[in-house]
This record gives sequence, C-alpha cells and structure tokens, in this order.
Amino acid sequence: MGGVILRTRDWRPRRKWERRLGLKPGSLERMVFEGEASQRAMIGGASVEDIWESLAVDLGLGRDDREALRKDFFAGDFMDQELISFIESLRPGVKTGLISNAWPNAREFLEASISPGAFDQMVISAEIAMAKPDPGIYRLALDRSGVPAEAALFVDDMPRNLRAAAAAGIRPILFNGTRRTVEAVRKAMAAA
Repeated sequence: MGGVILRTRDWRPRRKWERRLGLKPGSLERMVFEGEASQRAMIGGASVEDIWESLAVDLGLGRDDREALRKDFFAGDFMDQELISFIESLRPGVKTGLISNAWPNAREFLEASISPGAFDQMVISAEIAMAKPDPGIYRLALDRSGVPAEAALFVDDMPRNLRAAAAAGIRPILFNGTRRTVEAVRKAMAAA
C-alpha cells in the first residue's frame, strides 16, 4: 500500500511541522513510521492512537497540536487511481492481492478509499502479527489466493521486500512510477 498505491505528493505539510519542531527534513517520517509504537502497531501490538500519543510525548505536543500534526501529516498523500484502475482491469482473469505492512486501521482505510473490486485478498501485517520481509507473509498471501509462487508477481518499492519475495519463488517488480511499473507488470505477464 504505502509507497505504491498510496504515496505522498505534497511534502509541505510535513516540512512545515519539521521546521516548527526544529527537526531535520525527513525525520518526521522516520519518527512516525519507524518509532517503537509504530513498529508494534504494524504487527498488531499497538493502536493508531498509541502511535500518535507516543509521538506527542516525544515531541512535547499537547492534544490539539497532536491532532493537528496527525491531520497535516497525511494531508499530502494520494491514492494512485491510475494504478488502482490498472489493477482492477486485470480482474477477473487475474487474481490480485495486497500485502501491506500497515497499522490496525489499514483495512478500514482501504475499504473506504478503493473499490471492492481491486483485490481478491488483502494481507495486512497488523492483522496477522507478521510483516514483510518475513517469508511467512508471502506464503500466507499465496495460500489465501490459491496461487503457486511461480505464477505470482510482487510489486513493492522496498528492495528488501522484493528480495524476500524472490526468495519465496515470487517474481519481484520494483515500483518506480506508475507507468513504468504497469509496463513491467504487463511484460512479466506476457512472458509467463
């Protein structure tokens, strides 16, 4: 999900907060996504509220500022409708799935943001207490889909996740922009 179908287009709201808080550019993303509470939430061990509360404590923010930061942090994000439309166009002839290292609210967010026809299966780390690049998450996605590894493609923006998918026998494709990735998927499917 993050970094592929959901990406940040406008970094200004985050940079504004970094300037306000005296943080280096990019450090706010690391604090949000790599913080201890976030890592626990990714495998179902903490709530989304825990993440923002922990961050507020670390940054010395009151409740109002915490909520404003939370809102602003995601204000520049967008769902890649072109990529989602491509995924939907593959169905029903091709099974589609999503494997996401995501917080406990991810399924609710996805169900509200994309049509139910996009994915046959969604494997969300917070729901199964396992995250990429753990080999088990790929096996689980394959099992749930009923697809053998050699017939599967996996698109991700993180090389370590692609290496883990390849080790599981799945053909990896690096996400490097919508059009290039769609072309790479089409080419891989034609070669199969």
